[in-house]
Amino acid sequence: MRQSGILLHITSLPSPGGIGTLGADAYHFVDFLEQSGMKVWQVLPISPTGFGDSPYQSVSTFAGNPLLIDLPTLIEEGLLPEEEVTDEPEDAGRVDFGHIVNAKTEVLKRAFAFSKAKMGERLERFKKEQPWAADYALFSAIKEHFGSISWIDWPDEDIRMRKKATLKKYAAQLKDSAEYYVFIQYLFFRQWHKLKEYANERGILLFGDIPIYTAEDSADVWKNPQVFQVDEHHRPLHIAGVPPDYFSEDGQRWGNPLYDWAYLKKTDYGWWVDRLKFMGDIYDILRVDHFIGFANYYSIPAKDESARNGVWINGPGRSFFKIVKKELPDLRIVAEDLGAVNERVTSLLEYCGYPGMKVMAFGFSGNPADPHLPQNYKENCVVYTGTHDNSTALGWLRSAGSTQRQYAFRILGISRDEEFSDAMVRAALMSRGKMCVLPMQDILGLSDEARMNIPSTIGGRNWQWRMLPGDTNDALAGKLKALNILTGRAPV
Repeated sequence: MRQSGILLHITSLPSPGGIGTLGADAYHFVDFLEQSGMKVWQVLPISPTGFGDSPYQSVSTFAGNPLLIDLPTLIEEGLLPEEEVTDEPEDAGRVDFGHIVNAKTEVLKRAFAFSKAKMGERLERFKKEQPWAADYALFSAIKEHFGSISWIDWPDEDIRMRKKATLKKYAAQLKDSAEYYVFIQYLFFRQWHKLKEYANERGILLFGDIPIYTAEDSADVWKNPQVFQVDEHHRPLHIAGVPPDYFSEDGQRWGNPLYDWAYLKKTDYGWWVDRLKFMGDIYDILRVDHFIGFANYYSIPAKDESARNGVWINGPGRSFFKIVKKELPDLRIVAEDLGAVNERVTSLLEYCGYPGMKVMAFGFSGNPADPHLPQNYKENCVVYTGTHDNSTALGWLRSAGSTQRQYAFRILGISRDEEFSDAMVRAALMSRGKMCVLPMQDILGLSDEARMNIPSTIGGRNWQWRMLPGDTNDALAGKLKALNILTGRAPV
């Protein structure tokens, strides 16, 4: 069945309070998808944002982002007094993370103080249902206790190394603080699952994103050092990245600790299976970021300041996905197979049978056989005009050279800049790919002022873009519905 959807992160919704949330605007967006003939809503990782406000550098691969909790919903449920609301930042089209993090944390802590007396039984049940929650909560409480510095730098060596007696000491000392972190996770996932239920009832699938790597400063590495390539002090030995190329003479040093795949294989990849099972419970479809890392990964000595001296090492390959398919046969995966794709990557993707990604903006190289040109797509792929990591369609056009522009115009059959975003959307929907996911920025015809992220950069306007109220209107829904009917992605 041919399907279409929209890529829009939760933070980009025009919710009150300065950031998109799991509240009314999320439900309105589900209604807009249904009205538009769309079947899929793709989001970025919903875990707590980390360094540089990136959802791909999180303190936990399991926890939900407390910034996405909807405060009006808490008021309706009697968990927060009505006067406890955050101030609305001036710029409605941007997320001011510095303001939001401080303001929302204060309100959530007041919500905990206001309602914790009646939450005990529910929180205990939540911890039993979510085995990761207690460790994440204690990690977060200790991290806050030490001024939010990385756990690698915690001054108490015994708690860094998770000595049993010291764990008990901090659990008792920081009991109330840890309980707060359980509380906000309970709130987050209750709101998330209610939204998912609402979407699924209307035929809308939630399409999530799982980063292949975890952040060094995370509860995952602190709790499970044996899963990673670390030394006797639990400090990374080798880290992830990509080698030097045309865009970066030093390559990219991501800093994430690499997995100890030999250990994972001995344990039947249990840690990964648990992670994927959890993700399969909260999403209907799962994009596995940096799929090529399962075929071969770039290993950089952690002591190096650049990626120049890294080496390619074979990943777990088929043995890993054989276990995944056996343990999680119903897991619906899309492979992010962009980047250094070689024969080993191609062979692994064919073995798995997962759809890969095709990005139209990458295809205008002048080569008619370019795999990202729509005429070259196979059915088993997910088609995008662009991703969160590259320019919008209009932004690409404005930065492209004249030869590329003319070539793109010929491929799309247009002659004016004003037609470009619409032509890209139409060509993606008309392609053979069985699923087509369109960034909301391209649907709205926005330029790079709405770009979500520039890879390998920190700060600036990364991750900040938000829709404006009224962007998802009846006229736009009708236009999309007509396109979906025309291209066989929605019933007449």
